[in-house]
This record gives sequence, C-alpha cells and structure tokens, in this order.
Amino acid sequence: MRLREIRLRDFRNVPEAALHFASDRCFLLGPNGQGKTNMLEAIGYVSALRAFRPGDNRVLVREGATEAALVHRMEHETLGASEVLLRIRPRGKEVVFDGAPVRRLADIIGRFPTVLFASEDIQLLRGGPALRRRFLDLHLASLDSGYLEVLQHFHRALEQRNRLLKADAPSPRELAAFEAQLAPAAAAVVARRRAGVGALGKLLGDFHLRIAEGAEKAGISYRPDIEAEDADGYRAALEKNRARDRQLRSTQRGPHRDDVDLRLDGREAALYGSEGQQRALVLALRFAQLRDARDRTGIAPVVLADDVLGELDPERRARFWAALDPGLQLFATGTGLPADRAGEWQVFEVRAGVFAGAMRDGATDGA
Repeated sequence: MRLREIRLRDFRNVPEAALHFASDRCFLLGPNGQGKTNMLEAIGYVSALRAFRPGDNRVLVREGATEAALVHRMEHETLGASEVLLRIRPRGKEVVFDGAPVRRLADIIGRFPTVLFASEDIQLLRGGPALRRRFLDLHLASLDSGYLEVLQHFHRALEQRNRLLKADAPSPRELAAFEAQLAPAAAAVVARRRAGVGALGKLLGDFHLRIAEGAEKAGISYRPDIEAEDADGYRAALEKNRARDRQLRSTQRGPHRDDVDLRLDGREAALYGSEGQQRALVLALRFAQLRDARDRTGIAPVVLADDVLGELDPERRARFWAALDPGLQLFATGTGLPADRAGEWQVFEVRAGVFAGAMRDGATDGA
C-alpha cells in the first residue's frame, strides 16, 4: 500500500494541509510541538479509525472548529486507487469510501494498515497494563473488524454491569442478567487476544535476534486476569466476585485487567533489562507487529516512525534499516535528518501546524 496524498482540515493543531507524496521515504522535519506527530496520527487514523494517542474525539478537533476532516488517497494492492474521507466530530465520526458512505465502520477498519514506531514505545515495558492492552487492542482492531465489534460489545456490557453495581443493592437476578451478556463477550475478547499474542510471539524472537544480535532470548505472553476456558467460566468468576464488586461498586476482574508479559531470557524485561536491551525489545515488538499485519492482510502496511531514527545510535539504526522491508513506505519525524540516507527523503518542514514540502529534486510541494 502507498499513501499518495493526504488532506487535513482542523485536525489537532493543523488548520489546513495538503501533502503529496512522491517517495517511499518521507520525512517531517521541525522543532518539537509543531505538528509532526499530529500528521503521523492523521495518516494512521485510517487503519482502525482511532488515534494512536489516548483521548476522545474532542482532542482531535482543532480548538474553535466543529469537526476535523481527513482525506487519504492511496494505491492499494487489492483495491487499486482508493480514497477515504473521514469527518471526526466530538461525538462521532463519518466515513466515505470512494464516494460512498460507509454504514458500518467495521467494513473499512483493517483495509489500510499502518504500524507506528514511537520513542514512547519504551512505556510498553515500563508503563502500566492499560498501555499494553491498548497496544494489543489497536493492533488487532486494525487487522480484524470482527475483533473491534467483540471488544465494543464487551465494553458496553461491562459499562452496564458497572452502572447496575453503582445502584442501590442490585439483586442477584439483575446481576445474573447482565453477566449473561458480559461473560461470552469476555471469553471472545480473551480468545482473540491470546491468539494475537501467540502470533506476535512467533515473530518477536526472530526480529530480536536481528536487532539485538541475539544476546538474549525475547518472549511475549498473554496474562489474563481471570483464568477461564469459556463463557461459563467467566460467568462463574463474575458470580464469585459479586460481593467485592458490590462493595467497590465496579467490576474488579476481567479482560479490562489483563496484561501482556515481555521477557528476556525468561525474566521480566521491565525489571531486569538495561536501557539498550529494553529499547531493542520494543523495537523488535514493532517489527513483529509489522510482519504480522502484512502476513494476515496480504497488504504492505505504511510505516510511521515518530522520533525514532534520531534516538538510535548508528549501529542500531543500521539494524533498523536491515530489518525494514525496503518495499514498504515510511513516514518519519525528527528535529533533524538522520545523517545516513539523508539524500533519500522527501522532506516536509513543519512550523506551527503548517507544512512546506521540498521534493528531492528541489521542486516544492505541500501546503
């Protein structure tokens, strides 16, 4: 897949922009806080129709505007020349694909995969379980619209049970009625997450060998909060925890408490890995995600690298390029061009949400 043009209006700090991409290596150059990451987020939004940074739709709409609009024009392996129009409002979104309104978001999610490499990826190790769940959920949702539907069903059922728990003295019969909806949704979410982590695990070790020179053995595993084989097992666990849930007025156990373990030589990487080891591991995890996306969809994802290349020393940067399939389109950001391969980039300079592009042959393009 190739992104050939993107148009933005009132997205985060960008009032208006129109960028045309003639290269497989595009670089957004400028000081921090100018809008480089916002553009990457706009590019990646087409994958799962969700931003890769936490927050609701309101933060995506520029202050003072009523909606944000994005237009992606792409060349696609199976769909050919394609255009997606996205209108993002504080309370919803609208999608138009090749001129036709999309009635079900699940019909568009996963068609245009992107994979993000970010300097903040180290928090996938050091941060809390919610960050790792979000990583996994975004990855799976961008590949499988069915997963997003299952996840949404689970969260709706969870919200309904929590609302009941906040009421005065919910009866066992009332709780059982909501648990009959929540338990199968929980089982479905966990089954798909477990399979997703298994697929990443098969790829992670190979990429880690290539990036970290095989010093340690990398591993990833899924750690569910409730060990249950099926919906009946989750229903039994929910019933068992009712007294505590009533006391705390929320559902304390379930997939919303699950975690993912990342290990080096069998030890928890966040506790025992050095800075360099941790960064190599999360880099390998992103490459595993990239390969998994391509294997499962048959589509070459667009790669987004946010302030990553400048943080890598020359040796690790060389390993990054060696691991990256040269047939993929890459969008990178930074405050300066990487010293190596500097002549390969189509560069767009960014200042206060305004983008000015310079083609590699010296011609200008952009907004």
